[in-house]
Amino acid sequence: MRIEELTVGLPAPKPLRLKELALFLDLDGTLAPIAARPQDVRPDPRRTSLVERLRHALHGRLAVISGRTLADVDRILEGRVKAVAAVHGLILRDADGTVTAAPPHPALPAVVRRCREFASRDSGLLVEEKGLSVALHYRLARPQAQAARELAAELAAETGLFLQHGDMVEELRTPGPTKGDSVEAFLTRPPFAGARPVFVGDDITDEHGFEAVQALGGDGVLVGPGRPTAARYRIVGVEEALAWLEAAL
Repeated sequence: MRIEELTVGLPAPKPLRLKELALFLDLDGTLAPIAARPQDVRPDPRRTSLVERLRHALHGRLAVISGRTLADVDRILEGRVKAVAAVHGLILRDADGTVTAAPPHPALPAVVRRCREFASRDSGLLVEEKGLSVALHYRLARPQAQAARELAAELAAETGLFLQHGDMVEELRTPGPTKGDSVEAFLTRPPFAGARPVFVGDDITDEHGFEAVQALGGDGVLVGPGRPTAARYRIVGVEEALAWLEAAL
């Protein structure tokens, strides 16, 4: 069976009924378009208003589950969302503001140096340090993609860091909780406990989130082009995802 037959036929999600839900949202590629450089994603009045209204309508049962740092999520969303899982789940901030984080892997400083040395070969290569991980972006240096993937695989094998593939990025992260683990953790705590979860995301890293919510009786919603996925529903792109979320308010 072709990939298209597995993915393009996913139905659009039904209208959200916020009264019974806990909503978990990815950021890049879901609430915000993918940018050439991570720092190019900036606050947006429509997005900020949307997440603020959703948080109030859900009585706090809204969490952002992102690969970005906690500071970056707060910058982009202007601090409107309290419950956040950052760096793919390695940092968790509860709805009451309590923050827990995994200890950083000791090999990260050396890996950052290796990535920066590699990035010096092409101005389009970007190294993003996140404290608990380092990401090597090659969206602006696509001829370097294979070499970037090979370096990341080599570093993971040498250090024991977890290699996470993304959209034009290779990330080496401290082993630990995933986005799915974060969803499960939130659902054991107020105000999320007892609600039916919905996870909305676009990237391979969001598959853990889809699997987690569906194991707990909820739904996963893929944003973007069809691909093999655990999600049950699909939305065409960011603009359509924003409109779907706004229609629930």
